[in-house]
Amino acid sequence: MTAPTPSTSAVASPEAAAAPQPPLLPPRTPVWPRPAGPPRPAVPAAAAAAGVVAALALPGPFPGIGWLLVGAALVGLTVLAGRTVASTDTAGPEGRGRGMTVLWTGLALGLLALGTVRAAEWLFPWCVLGAALAGSVAVAGGRTVRGLLVGAVAVPCLALGALPWAARRLRGPRAVGSGLLRTFAALAVSAVLVALFASLLAGADVAFARLLTDLVPRFDVPDLTRWFTLFPLFAAGTVAAVYLRAAPPRPDPERPAQRGLRRIEWALPVGLLVALFATFVGVQVAALFGGADHVLRTTGLTYAEYARGGFWQLLQVTVLTLPVLIAAARYASVAGVADRAWLRGLLGMLAGLTLLIVCSALSRMWAYQQAYGFTVLRVQVFAVELWLGLVYLMLIAAGRRLRAGWLPRVVAVSGLAGVLALGALNPDRFIAERNIERWAATGKIDQRYLAGLSADAVPTLARLPEPIRGCVLGPIAADLDRPDGWRDWNASRAAARELTRDVARTRGCGSSP
Repeated sequence: MTAPTPSTSAVASPEAAAAPQPPLLPPRTPVWPRPAGPPRPAVPAAAAAAGVVAALALPGPFPGIGWLLVGAALVGLTVLAGRTVASTDTAGPEGRGRGMTVLWTGLALGLLALGTVRAAEWLFPWCVLGAALAGSVAVAGGRTVRGLLVGAVAVPCLALGALPWAARRLRGPRAVGSGLLRTFAALAVSAVLVALFASLLAGADVAFARLLTDLVPRFDVPDLTRWFTLFPLFAAGTVAAVYLRAAPPRPDPERPAQRGLRRIEWALPVGLLVALFATFVGVQVAALFGGADHVLRTTGLTYAEYARGGFWQLLQVTVLTLPVLIAAARYASVAGVADRAWLRGLLGMLAGLTLLIVCSALSRMWAYQQAYGFTVLRVQVFAVELWLGLVYLMLIAAGRRLRAGWLPRVVAVSGLAGVLALGALNPDRFIAERNIERWAATGKIDQRYLAGLSADAVPTLARLPEPIRGCVLGPIAADLDRPDGWRDWNASRAAARELTRDVARTRGCGSSP
């Protein structure tokens, strides 16, 4: 009887045992990690407080002090509740250092503060949007382009996803939240009993009924809609903000760019663009120094018509050149010293020439506005073009060392700071001043357009002589007849009411002279 032979699968060969095993890959960091533990009681309390403050203080669609009050309350409640949660962030989230958090938070509050001093209804929605994005990045962080995009949408994305985490405090017989739920239930029963017996007693005595009418606040459909809309929205947003302070998102680090483009593959198209832009800039220099006579002689157009016809094309060139620069900087090979020198040289020339095109576009828009008057749209696109010029300056600075790790954050901050600076400029008043200067020089003024400006322009428009003054200020004064509540208070509207007390509330202007 022979002994059984061991199978090859049961006994490993010495060669197989000695063979090196492949290294285990480290676990991939999730983009949306979870907090280390359940929330403290302060988290649902802060969420409820944020919902109450928003429902009470947030004004309507008009700019008002309530926006700043709600923003300051959200910041304070998020900071206080965030200190009570255990953080999983041991190394610090990408781009969310203390200094950057303070900067983003300051930008958000500054943008909301414009609603207290500016009345332009076309400007404030941009301020609210910018404040929401800056506040989200303040709690979520963000350094790269991808990180900033994730951080900007982190709070809205987690507004519902973080609620189960907060509800963990309200579950279980020993949870602190169970006591809160029983307290709320007692309050609800008390409210039903008081309402029932108060209605019966009010029907029994007229004096008591009048007392109840004076003491009990009245709630109509808009008030109920406000509470049912704003309370859950801001409560969920506060929970999401605290959640992100405990577990900020960690977007996957961007993979190193596959710099596989040889010099001829990227330098040829970029070099041709450089030659094209240099030729255009040369023509612009001739038009600039030749003045209006040169433009009229060579194009058959007045300088204002020449400026109007070319600004929008130059704006498109400015925008479309950005992806060309970014793609070349990302994918061009920098293996050798010569490759890096060519990259710096050609991209620097392309960015510099584009910056000169930006200057040409700005000069054209300025000349166009001087000839045809300033408007909100023209000031907006002028500001955007000015910001694009700043972006190209930053690109030139980053290209000197071929390092742009700081660039995404600085570009984002500069964009929000640009909106803040535009509000500080008081654009409606600026537009009114320029149009009055044009009227003094040419005798032409668009009364209908000036009558459509906001209360920000009233101090300037009030200096116009009659009958233009009454025609322009009449529609603005009629709009100011709506009284402001405490949450709608606005410094610009309050000052404009004082200046338009003696102005007839008309709704139309005569034809523009």
